[in-house]
Amino acid sequence: MAESLSVLANEIVGCRLCPRLVDWREKVATDPPRRFQGHAYWARPLPGFGDPRATVVVVGLAPAAHGGNRTGRVFTGDRSGDWLYAALHRAGLANQARSEHRDDGLRLRSAYVTAVNRCVPPGNRPTPTERDNCLPYLVEELRLLDRARVIVALGSFAWDGSLRALRELGQPIPRPRPRFAHGAEAVVGPYSLIGCYHPSQQNTFTGRLTQAMLDELFARARELADVRPR
Repeated sequence: MAESLSVLANEIVGCRLCPRLVDWREKVATDPPRRFQGHAYWARPLPGFGDPRATVVVVGLAPAAHGGNRTGRVFTGDRSGDWLYAALHRAGLANQARSEHRDDGLRLRSAYVTAVNRCVPPGNRPTPTERDNCLPYLVEELRLLDRARVIVALGSFAWDGSLRALRELGQPIPRPRPRFAHGAEAVVGPYSLIGCYHPSQQNTFTGRLTQAMLDELFARARELADVRPR
C-alpha cells in the first residue's frame, strides 16, 4: 500500500495539467512575502500525507500559497495547518502538534491528510475544469486507502469534491444530495462523510470554528472509524 501511494505521489508531483495553476504556483514562489524571503519553495503539486493504513481521511481544498506550496507538505507551514495538526495530535492521530516542514518528524496514526486540488489556486478558487483535472488523484488515494471508513471534509468545496470522488469509486450518493454543514454526516457506501468548517483564519479568528468544535468533530471521526486509544 505504501509503495502504491508513493508511486501515485510521484505522478501527482509531476502533474502540469492546469496551465493557470502551474503559472500561479511558480509565480508565488518567485515573489514571496518578506518573512519567507530566501526560502526554497516546493512550487509543485502536493500529494497526500499520512498513514497508508488510515481509517480517517481529512480532505481540504488546496495547498496554501505560502504553506504547502512553500513546504511541500499539505497543510504545513500556515495557520490552518497549525490548527489542523494540533487537533489531530489532541485526538491521538498525530505524534506531535506541529507540522512545519517535511523533515520535522511528524507521523500520523490511522489518519491521512489530502486535498481536492493539489496546486495553489489564485484566490483559493479552482475552476471546475481544474477541480476535475485533479479529482482522479483523490479517487485513486481513496481506492488505495482501503481501510478508510471516515472522510472529514474541511469546507464545502472539499465536501463536494469528496462526494464526486466517492461517486467515481462507484459508491451510491444519497438522494437528496447531502449538504455541507459543520458536523453534518452522510453515509456513502462504507464511508461516513463528516463536514467540518475549514480551519482558515477567517473561521478561527472570528470564533466560527473553535478548538472545542474541532476536538468534538475528531472524537466523532475516531468513534465512527473505530480508532482505539493508544
